[in-house]
Amino acid sequence: MIATVLEADLTWTGSRFESGVRVAIDAEGRIVDPSASAAPAAKRLVGRALLPGLVNAHSHAFQRGLRGRGERFPAGAGSFWTWREAMYGLVQTLGTSELRELTRQAFREMVGAGVTTVGEFHYLHHRAPGRVDWELDEAILDAARDVGIRLVLLQVFYRTGGIGKPLAGAQVRFDAGSVSEYWRQWDVLRSRLEGPRETLGVAPHSVRAATVEDLRIVHREARSRGAVVHMHVHETTREGADCREAYGLSPLQLLLERVEVGEGFTAVHGTHCAPTELDSLAQRGGTLCLCPLTEANLGDGIPRLGRIVPGQMALGSDSNARISLVEEMRWAEYGQRLAGERRGAIADDGGEVARTLFRAATAGGARALGVNAGAIEVGRWADFFELDLSSPELEGWTPETLLDSFVFGATERSIADTWIAGRSHSSTQAS
Repeated sequence: MIATVLEADLTWTGSRFESGVRVAIDAEGRIVDPSASAAPAAKRLVGRALLPGLVNAHSHAFQRGLRGRGERFPAGAGSFWTWREAMYGLVQTLGTSELRELTRQAFREMVGAGVTTVGEFHYLHHRAPGRVDWELDEAILDAARDVGIRLVLLQVFYRTGGIGKPLAGAQVRFDAGSVSEYWRQWDVLRSRLEGPRETLGVAPHSVRAATVEDLRIVHREARSRGAVVHMHVHETTREGADCREAYGLSPLQLLLERVEVGEGFTAVHGTHCAPTELDSLAQRGGTLCLCPLTEANLGDGIPRLGRIVPGQMALGSDSNARISLVEEMRWAEYGQRLAGERRGAIADDGGEVARTLFRAATAGGARALGVNAGAIEVGRWADFFELDLSSPELEGWTPETLLDSFVFGATERSIADTWIAGRSHSSTQAS
C-alpha cells in the first residue's frame, strides 16, 4: 500500500533530471509503482530536485574526535604513521559513552550532508586492554538508531599489530581474539539487528592486521554467509614494502592470488596499487573505495587508477576530518587531474565526469555495501536528498548542467533535506 507520493520540480532518474516524476513510497519505506489505484495525492517539493541518497561506504566515526587536532608539525613533516599515534591516543580516552556520542555526532553530520547509508568500518571493540567484552560494538548500533541513518556495520577482524608482530598498546582493544571468537560475536550482533535499516558486513582490517591464512578463512566464511567484505588495501608505501618483504607480493596481488577476492569484496584506498592490479580486481567484480579527503589529509598519495568501471567505484569519508561526499566526489577527479595533468580522468563512455562520480557516491557505494539503495527505482529503499534549486551555489543551473553544478560547484549547504526509508529527516527531527 502506498503511504506517500513525492513529486519534486526535478528528479534524477539515473542519467538525467526529469520533471513530472512521481515517486511512490510504501509503508515499509520502499519505492513502489506510482500507478496503483490507492495512491494518495503527491506531495509537491517545490523548488527542489530529488536525488538518490548518498552512500558513505567507509567511515571510522570515532575519528571525528580528532578534527582540528594533529594539524601542527613542530617537529617537522608528519605522515600516516605519526597521525596513527595521535589516533591511538584518542582511542585510549574512549569508553562506551564517549564512543556513542562521537558516533552520533558523525552520523548526524552525515545525514545533514545528504548521506542516507553509512558503512561503519568498526574496530574499537573492547572497553579496556585485556577485556574481550565487545561492549563498544553496541555503541555503534545505538548511535545509528538514535540518528536514523541506514547502517552497514562492517565488523573488523584485527589480530596482529603488523605483519608478524603482536598487538601492542591501543591495538589490544581491537583484538578479535580468534577466528572462531570473531564469528561468535558476529552472530551475536546479527541477532541484535533491528529491522532492515541495519545490516552486517565483514572487514579484515588489512594485511598488517591478520595472517594470510586468517584472511583466507574469514573471507571464505563471509562469502558463504552472503556478507560483503571490506578491507584496507595498500594505503601506504610502507605497507606495500612490508608485504613484499614478507610474502613476495604487493597487498592486492596477495589478496587476488591467495585469498581469491572478487565480487562482494571492496578494497579501500588502493592508493599504491598498480593500475593493472586494480583492473584485475574490477574484472573479478570487486569494488574500489576511494576516500580522497582523508588520503590527502594523511599524505597517503594519489591512486593510479586503471579503467574506471561504472558501478564498481565507491566513496567514503574515512577519518571524518571533513564529512562531505560532494567534496569526496570532486577530489576523486581533481586528484587524478593533478597527478596526470589532464581533465576528465574519471569519465564514462560519453565523457560525463559528474555522472560517474555521482554514481560512485550512490549506486557504487550501495553495491559495495550490499544495500538495495543508491537509485530512484521501483524496489529500492526510498532514500533521497533534496537539492535546493534556489541555492546561490547553484545559480545559473539548467536541467542539463545541474548535476555538474552540484558536483563541481556546491557543498552540502545546497542540500535542503534528507529522506531515509521514506521519512524526511527534518520532519523526524522536528517530532
